[in-house]
Amino acid sequence: MHELILLRHAEAVPIETSGDDQQRPLSTRGQQEAQAAGRWLASHGVRPGRALSSPARRADETARLALAALSDAPALQLAPEIYDASPGELLALLDQYGEPGTVMLVGHNPGIERLVALLVEGRSDEFRGMPPGALAVLHLDGALEPGNARLDAFWSP
Repeated sequence: MHELILLRHAEAVPIETSGDDQQRPLSTRGQQEAQAAGRWLASHGVRPGRALSSPARRADETARLALAALSDAPALQLAPEIYDASPGELLALLDQYGEPGTVMLVGHNPGIERLVALLVEGRSDEFRGMPPGALAVLHLDGALEPGNARLDAFWSP
């Protein structure tokens, strides 16, 4: 892969409302954030060739709403290992999809924000935070390794 889109799931309803963290749906605001993320990707010509998402409802909904804004969007693949993953676990998953092109990964914090830091800064403790619905577009300068990416864009609703 030469480009990576990391998208944190948009705002979800509080866990007290749903009772099960895996089944928390997006809030109305979260639905709007996910749609806005998709519009941002479309308006900037960022098109994933592959899309991976945590199976948690809020991530799945975020991914589907964002992809709906894109023409010729890839089919969404759910990857259970994204839920509650560390940056190293996310890196190992992405390493399985090393073909050239653009991959979008939709997941959760702290894993997503720490993965951005690991790929750009070479250290996962240098993260700056990603609010719900935020996305980072990274360009990889060679192999998928710590410190080997450039942050090309960051967007937050």
